[in-house]
Amino acid sequence: MKNIRMTVDAGGAVGRITLARPEKKNALDRATADELAEALFALSESPVKVVAIDGEGPDFCAGADLAALEEMLDAPRQVHLDDAKALGHVFHTIRRMEKPVVALVKGRAYAGGAGLATACDIVLAHEDARFAYPEVTIGFVPAMVMTMLRRSVGEKHAFDLVSTGRILTADEAKEIGLVSRVFAAMEFDGLTRAVLDQLAKQPRSAMAATKSLFYKLDNLGFLDGISAGIVANADARATSDFREGVKRFTTRAKDK
Repeated sequence: MKNIRMTVDAGGAVGRITLARPEKKNALDRATADELAEALFALSESPVKVVAIDGEGPDFCAGADLAALEEMLDAPRQVHLDDAKALGHVFHTIRRMEKPVVALVKGRAYAGGAGLATACDIVLAHEDARFAYPEVTIGFVPAMVMTMLRRSVGEKHAFDLVSTGRILTADEAKEIGLVSRVFAAMEFDGLTRAVLDQLAKQPRSAMAATKSLFYKLDNLGFLDGISAGIVANADARATSDFREGVKRFTTRAKDK
């Protein structure tokens, strides 16, 4: 389907959300954030098994729509809080979804755009992709994205990025853990599709349990994490996906 600011494809096992404001470098305003949250929720309730987010045109997302922010400069504080909450809701939705969400990044992923990529479970970057958190250079703060950035790259790298606003190449972003994989230009479309297809082949129940426990561990100490893992392990054994998977494996082993 086509919204005002994005397209959503829910056909097949892989759902795709494409930011469609290329004339604005796919910048995020309130309406875009609202549509993005709605699209994510719709795909979370659909039969698709994995969700990809990309951008129309040469850039993934250049961050907040500064023209829209300028129009709000004199608005009441509550208006600004509601505007920020809209993007925060996107990040919450990605984290709460049972399905993996994958960012396919070409060109610039700056500020809120870099935050959107960081919020995703996996980031697949084109060799020419660039990442930056330059908010401080205009007197702003990369406020919500710091929660995810610190978890991805650690304190020292994260503070370097948010305090200088420096631009990272795709390879530099991968080196510090901001990016999962980097693909050459000629191979990007084919290899990203292969990753998405691989994710879509995984048993749905196992993927949901894996993602849920993975982020639950953020709030647990070591012993509590192991305890939560014990419960998740036992619960997984009760699923039909696990039973069928074990039987397939043992059958193949017997046939060798």
